[in-house]
Amino acid sequence: GEVQRVRFGERIVDYWVPRSKPTHLLIAHDGQNIFDKNTATRRRTWQMAQSADRVFSRHGLTPPLIIGIFHSSTKENPWGRAKDLTPTQPFNEGVEPIDAPRGILPRNRDELKIADLRGDEYLAEIVDVIAPQISQSIDNDISKENTAIIGSSMGGLASLYALAKRPDFFSTALALSPHWVIGEKPLAEWLIKSLPDPHVHKVWMSRGTKGLDAQYETTQKHADKLMTDKNYRIGKDFETKIYSRTGHNEKSWASYLDQVLDFWLT
Repeated sequence: GEVQRVRFGERIVDYWVPRSKPTHLLIAHDGQNIFDKNTATRRRTWQMAQSADRVFSRHGLTPPLIIGIFHSSTKENPWGRAKDLTPTQPFNEGVEPIDAPRGILPRNRDELKIADLRGDEYLAEIVDVIAPQISQSIDNDISKENTAIIGSSMGGLASLYALAKRPDFFSTALALSPHWVIGEKPLAEWLIKSLPDPHVHKVWMSRGTKGLDAQYETTQKHADKLMTDKNYRIGKDFETKIYSRTGHNEKSWASYLDQVLDFWLT
């Protein structure tokens, strides 16, 4: 397959179409880092197409259509990524945002306020515009059962939020190193309470032990308990993993991506 780059207004999207007609759809946040080392952080990508090719082949399946959604941070709009990927509703409903550098909102709230967050608009753009138009352009209609969303850090939170808000569209959320530090336990409680029931939906969470990921342990353990309290079953429709000696970067996430995709398919 090959990667196409398209624009939806200001939004850049890279998508990869396998050679045979896909039956699965994977939507990825931080599209800059998915396929193209020229746009990727530190020139390291997730090598997502290669990983999907390997894992889907092992399952006897055609690889998925992969849609990588670029975040909207630019020199002119330095907070674009935070506006896109922050789960907006919990903060509108009283979850207390934690200030930078640990959290996402700057201490100077004039730079970025809760009212500036665009998580709902970003999600609607993906579900109502980008995914349908790309699927239509390759003459493909993929079922909800075979549609997953994946991201790391803020994209991990955005993936959980997407499943909470649009379980009619996504069956699976794959959240690597979810960036709990922007709201800690109250954010985890809001997101997990809002997730759909298990059995028809699946959730992956993982974290490393180095760098930023070392800060996630307490809230991730709390999230794990909330998930099992909600009747998500580890090894069936929920997985929570610790990857020792991995950190908060594309190289780390790429190193275990095969296992994430394998969970989606099993």
